[in-house]
Amino acid sequence: MIFIVLEAIDLTTPEAYALAGLMLSVDRPLDMFRTMVNITSDSVGAAVIAKSEGEELHY
Repeated sequence: MIFIVLEAIDLTTPEAYALAGLMLSVDRPLDMFRTMVNITSDSVGAAVIAKSEGEELHY
């Protein structure tokens, strides 16, 4: 999508493509970190609600 937008606004220089590639390579680890935080907070929230409702884990 980034490359389509760059072409639409007439930024087709190698520098623009290099900058877009750099943004994509930096965003990947940040996205994994955001996902980890999201999953952790959802799990903690579910545990807090289960505890407040009196639910217990049975094996």
